[in-house]
Amino acid sequence: MKGFTSIILACCAIGALTVGATLRMAETTPEASNIPVIATEEYGKRLLAQTPELLGPDVADPKMRYTESRLSCGSCHLGTGAEPGTLSLPETIHHYPRFSARVGLSTTIEDRVNECMQRSMNGRPLPKNSAEMLAMAAYIRSLGYHDAAAGANHRKAKEPPAFKTPNRAADLKAGKKIIEEKCASCHQADGSGLLAAALPIHGYVFPPLWGPDSFNTGAGMHRVLTSARFIKARMPLGKPDLTNDEAFDAAGYINSQPRPEMAHLDLDYPDRKTKPIDNGYGPFADPFPLEQHRFGPFAPIESFYKMKPISTSTR
Repeated sequence: MKGFTSIILACCAIGALTVGATLRMAETTPEASNIPVIATEEYGKRLLAQTPELLGPDVADPKMRYTESRLSCGSCHLGTGAEPGTLSLPETIHHYPRFSARVGLSTTIEDRVNECMQRSMNGRPLPKNSAEMLAMAAYIRSLGYHDAAAGANHRKAKEPPAFKTPNRAADLKAGKKIIEEKCASCHQADGSGLLAAALPIHGYVFPPLWGPDSFNTGAGMHRVLTSARFIKARMPLGKPDLTNDEAFDAAGYINSQPRPEMAHLDLDYPDRKTKPIDNGYGPFADPFPLEQHRFGPFAPIESFYKMKPISTSTR
């Protein structure tokens, strides 16, 4: 009887999981009859690769002008997100839905796309039932499906050792020199990037690091540690060889330069204690000044939160 009861309980548990998964899929996946024909994975890939041509401020149809910058999603998600390593997208499907401290709610892949649209792309959100949103979400999910089918060892990234934060503030003068010596050949000394063609609608071969066509102050890349991790792992493109100090100083200099301002950033992180230690805007739940949150040193801030009875695992 005991064994029979265990079988029944196991079946109930499996059934509950199945129902839960089905309900979650129903929340994020529209009825097949409601999906526009154009909303294909291939269209989603094009949107990531050719964002300014399809959604940028120079698109002929004003209704399709969703981004204010002329960046492409592939400016950060290299290889349209398929290339292994930092900011690769195949793992996204395993991370969502998940709780976002920035908004204080559970978020989906579609929500995350719109966060990028509003912050990294300095634009406005896509309607969740639009062909563009459905296509981008389908493409991102497809990367996860293909990755799982290929096996866990398929995407071992060949990157430099993980970035280690120097125990000091970023040196902006040193960062400027690094940009001039190691980054200017692609991004230009003034950080303006290299346009793909004479017409700006084609976007950039190498994206601007600051200025009106770059990410805004609400973007993840506007955090020095996030930016430094990307620079250390990915730059210079094709042959990343910067030291921790060089990546840190370059990130500090980039994020000290002017860029579009995002409104209402004070509404981010309803629980201030969950705000990242390198967040570039207040208010904060600690006594450290904005300048230190922006450029470091970060160890004292980190120690402050470690002493508090809160979890910093999702910071």
